[in-house]
Amino acid sequence: MAKGLHRLSLERPIYECEDRIVELEGRTTSIDEQEELRRLRRDVVEMKKRIFRELSPWETVEVARHPDRPKTSDYLSLVFDEFVELHGDRSFGDDRAMLTGFAKLDQYKVLVVGHQKGKTLAERQACHFGCAHPEGYRKSMGKMRLAAKFGLPVICLIDTPGAYPGIGAEERGQSLVIADSMFLMATLPVPIVCVVIGEGGSGGALGIGLGDKIAVLEHAYYSVISPEGCAGILWKSADYKAEAAKSLRFRSKDLVEFDVIDSVIEEPLGGAHRDPRQMAVRLKTFLVRTLRELVAKPTNELLATRYTKFRQMGQVLERSPEGLKPSKP
Repeated sequence: MAKGLHRLSLERPIYECEDRIVELEGRTTSIDEQEELRRLRRDVVEMKKRIFRELSPWETVEVARHPDRPKTSDYLSLVFDEFVELHGDRSFGDDRAMLTGFAKLDQYKVLVVGHQKGKTLAERQACHFGCAHPEGYRKSMGKMRLAAKFGLPVICLIDTPGAYPGIGAEERGQSLVIADSMFLMATLPVPIVCVVIGEGGSGGALGIGLGDKIAVLEHAYYSVISPEGCAGILWKSADYKAEAAKSLRFRSKDLVEFDVIDSVIEEPLGGAHRDPRQMAVRLKTFLVRTLRELVAKPTNELLATRYTKFRQMGQVLERSPEGLKPSKP
């Protein structure tokens, strides 16, 4: 059962059943109460399956933003060994919203790059709630070049509502540095695996989101803009965030349909926030399996496949004598 204090409204029926189960388990029960206990345990399992199978787009956002959902720092301790953090961009400063460092994953030595949101309010403020500044992306680029020098694969864990939108970030070249990061990742001569573990918002996610394999956790989302940002532009009010979420079609099943990701990593029953350790096991299994496949490929083949993969994304409409027809680029 979840130990966190934060409870989503969509989970209310689950928590009511679980609270009753705890009450019955904490005392000597009659035969009728034992039967009720067995029934409640079955009901909780079925409830979790039904609720999380039928999540609306906005509910998916709520789950992706759950405070108890595992962060990059959690996966560093649960998935990787011997993590050594690397700091600074050697130009401006050290952005705490972007974690970088060397680690071991099973038999592989890797570079890990990931957004960090923080857990306490003080940490979240220091990390700008996972919104990286230009120095964060410069830091990640510098460490990726170092990984390429030593021939180490790169693993990127994406969890951000978007890059930091402040004036200072724009003055220091936010959009340019994201473009530079994407260009570097397109040409980096080592395997790159990207996983959206929570929020995957806008250019902030794309800045470390270009790789040989792209995966999304089942209840994460990956979008060109946050629902609130979309609602603010189209409806002039964040009150329409649920409508915006529905229009954006950013859930994992939508992304598979659009062929913009390679894999969906199934979450434990009730979401990753209910069982971080089990989620870490599934993430590690995916990463090890994927690296085993990628490290076996020659560099030229790796780069050519990566280039083709992103060039073929999306459809355009071409006018012909028969009318408009969808066409792959």
